[in-house]
Amino acid sequence: MARVHVIANQKGGVGKTTVTVNLAAVVADTLGGTADNSPVLGVSTDPQASMLEWAQRVGDDLPFDFEQCHDNPALLGKLREIQQYSHIFVDTPGSLEDESILQTVLTQADDVIVPLEPEPMAFSPATRSIQRVIEPAGVPWRVLLNNWDPRDGEGDLNQTRDYVQARGWPCFHTVIRHYKLHTRASAEGVTVVQYAKNRVALEARQDFFKLALEVLGSGGGSPRHAGPDDNAGNGGPDNGDGGNGVTAPGKG
Repeated sequence: MARVHVIANQKGGVGKTTVTVNLAAVVADTLGGTADNSPVLGVSTDPQASMLEWAQRVGDDLPFDFEQCHDNPALLGKLREIQQYSHIFVDTPGSLEDESILQTVLTQADDVIVPLEPEPMAFSPATRSIQRVIEPAGVPWRVLLNNWDPRDGEGDLNQTRDYVQARGWPCFHTVIRHYKLHTRASAEGVTVVQYAKNRVALEARQDFFKLALEVLGSGGGSPRHAGPDDNAGNGGPDNGDGGNGVTAPGKG
């Protein structure tokens, strides 16, 4: 059974798609696999289809499988039944206008990542998302401080940390820094694991590798929804297409 990671925040432009794509790419790269047999599935529930466009530009070099599912609630409600993946990363819309999509996905989630940019205007939307939808779902979640530009100094970053700590919100240790490489990646058809080999690209990749280590280490060996028999018998989850599991399409 896959572990399902949902990236959510009602505010648009906080980097949900960038986090989803690059985290999925790093985990796929770390776990190995091939283009025809990836251990990772990326799912977009956003009708704007930004992740779909990005995946199409990357093409066959996309290191994970992908599916656009905003109009496929049946699949969204069965994500944890998909057999052939170890991890599923789900991008969600930047709005709470259709909460049913996010609520459906949260029933499948093992954890939720809430990207938060270090600026005061981002605080209220994140608070609404957490209080209105994420916390009531009873799913483990953490805030990710995202898109911080070190050239701006640490004032806004520390203010954001203080806001998070004052509310007792769990937060990742990793901070995703702002790089033009990230903002250009979709248009150039690359993910973080395909950036050019130079110092800046290495630093940009390191942020997501550190985040991946936190995400992969947060849930132990089994998904939140795993039953007593899910890891029995064959030494691990069934990665085949037998039983009653759902088989997802490939790269969309």
